[in-house]
Amino acid sequence: MNMKSDSLKVVMLCSLCLLYLFKTPAFALTDSIPRKAAGEKVVYLKLKLSSMAAVTVSKAPLKYNKHLALSFTLDDGYRSAFLTAYPLLHGGRISPPFPDEWKNDEGGDGSYSAGLFFSDGCAHAIPFRLGIAINAAGIGELPVNRGHLSWPEVHTLYQSGWDILNHGYHHATKHGTDYENEVLQNVSLVKNKLGFTMTQFIVPGGEGDKDYQKAYEQAALKNGSFSVASVNGAEPLIPVKDTVNLTSLIYKRDFMSSGNIPLATAKQRLSLLDSLMRLTEPAWLHEFTHGVGNSNLWSLSVVFPEFKYYMTTIAGKYGQKGTDKLWMAPWQEVYEYIWLRDRVKIETTQKGQELIIKMILPEIPDTFRHTAISLNIQTTSSFDLISQSSNLSVSYHGKGDKKLININL
Repeated sequence: MNMKSDSLKVVMLCSLCLLYLFKTPAFALTDSIPRKAAGEKVVYLKLKLSSMAAVTVSKAPLKYNKHLALSFTLDDGYRSAFLTAYPLLHGGRISPPFPDEWKNDEGGDGSYSAGLFFSDGCAHAIPFRLGIAINAAGIGELPVNRGHLSWPEVHTLYQSGWDILNHGYHHATKHGTDYENEVLQNVSLVKNKLGFTMTQFIVPGGEGDKDYQKAYEQAALKNGSFSVASVNGAEPLIPVKDTVNLTSLIYKRDFMSSGNIPLATAKQRLSLLDSLMRLTEPAWLHEFTHGVGNSNLWSLSVVFPEFKYYMTTIAGKYGQKGTDKLWMAPWQEVYEYIWLRDRVKIETTQKGQELIIKMILPEIPDTFRHTAISLNIQTTSSFDLISQSSNLSVSYHGKGDKKLININL
């Protein structure tokens, strides 16, 4: 590894970051709903304030009002995602060394992890979660020492809050590839096996015809994908303070792979995260690698000791035990939060010490998995939530300087 080149890369990345960012109630909750546009829905919250101080309600730029959203994806559905990354992040026994069918070690150090967490701002711990980009043709139960995930393992990751992303059915790229079929066949088999529809596409890398990536991009967007990760497009760092144009989004990701110097890649990325945390405005960053076992799988992966160092350092600095300013969540979850945030309308009515918050929700696509919004509450008064629309799940923190309401629709 060329350390001079790597240092220059960090400086350039940080420079790019700085360029990017710098009542007596009048009505009850059951009263008739005002007119709304077709497909919209109206829900309510009612707060009881400790005083008659004025209240300002605003949508948090990121879920839980975090400063940085970090989306980390593991491409190709390798088994190390389940053997090492999952127990490290969620807590449990990490796999000891595990030689796979290709003679690569997809295991870890066999240690026990207590899990890595951030908080929701309302006294609840949430584990770090990643995204998995899979090729459904490679998912199966055999051989015993298989290098890819099984369907039960993918299901467990999904049920634990990880998002499953479309990476093409066969990971095909060479001349003659039917790009549209690669997109659709992958969606179809995952839907059949696991019961949900993938909506984010990641173009597989490899040898192919000139501009094959563009053919994949168009095939994915044409057939239900909301965004596509490719070799070109929007930068890996996306400012999120203001409205984000997510329509037919094509974006790049930052690639991570271990080099010859132990921990050098992780330290480089940590330096970048330090710079992002010092920015005045919130942002969203997407990183990816392939395997996270003891072997550097195909020389395109992060070895487990470095992955463990990277994730535990992030958790210690920016997770629940640190500044708690990081939202570690898959690309799909962040995408869907921002999509909804930019379309929800907020109206408030204050009568003395009671505040009614009315949220006018847009028509949400059926294939969305995450439908949540966080509200910042600015007031000198403390508050309690005394009632809400019946179809909402709500947590809140009504005291101190950082008052917050998290709503799952």
